[in-house]
Amino acid sequence: MSRRSGILEFAVLGLLRESPMHGYELRKRLNTSLGVFRAFSYGTLYPCLKALLAEGWLIEEPGNTHDDALAAPLAGRRAKIVYRLTAEGKEHFEELLSQTGPDAYEDEHFAARFAFFGQTSRDVRMRVLEGRRSRLEERLEKMRASLARTRERLDDYTLELQRHGMESVEREVRWLNELIESERAGRDLRSSASGESAQQDTTTGSTGGLPRHGDTPGTDTPGDTAT
Repeated sequence: MSRRSGILEFAVLGLLRESPMHGYELRKRLNTSLGVFRAFSYGTLYPCLKALLAEGWLIEEPGNTHDDALAAPLAGRRAKIVYRLTAEGKEHFEELLSQTGPDAYEDEHFAARFAFFGQTSRDVRMRVLEGRRSRLEERLEKMRASLARTRERLDDYTLELQRHGMESVEREVRWLNELIESERAGRDLRSSASGESAQQDTTTGSTGGLPRHGDTPGTDTPGDTAT
């Protein structure tokens, strides 16, 4: 299984844990709400669903009339099938959520993991966030060393591009530092965001809340967007 297909399976299981959906709804959530995947086709989604069905993690059910009427023009006959997570599927997804190995720190996988942090225990969130920060700090160190070695040989535009990449990584490290500080203090991200909104209503605009995930700096991470 490729890394990307593994991330897709993780995201599908996570979305179906929230509620049953048909293929059209899943594709829409993956492309818009999660933001981890960019405009992939049904030819990518349905093999993934087939594999999850074969594992016994999903079951197929007939869709209701209202959903079929909305989805059929775009998704054809496939939209009549609703996918529901089985008890085994929920157990498997919870097992995936608990994993904090190196893959969880990589760009695309981290974005998918972060999208489901609301279903993840605090200690696991901390390990993933700290692992991601460590990975980016290593990347930043390598970028600085590379720039120091090649600075004299680069033209102005290539140099500026490398500086931009470094600044993006630095911004994400700062964002991760704030998230880690919040987790250590036992603050909930949702309540922090609510507090930020309230503060904006009563002040001149300066806030002390945490940055939202949609504001995450874009390194190589496609997940500057989440469900």
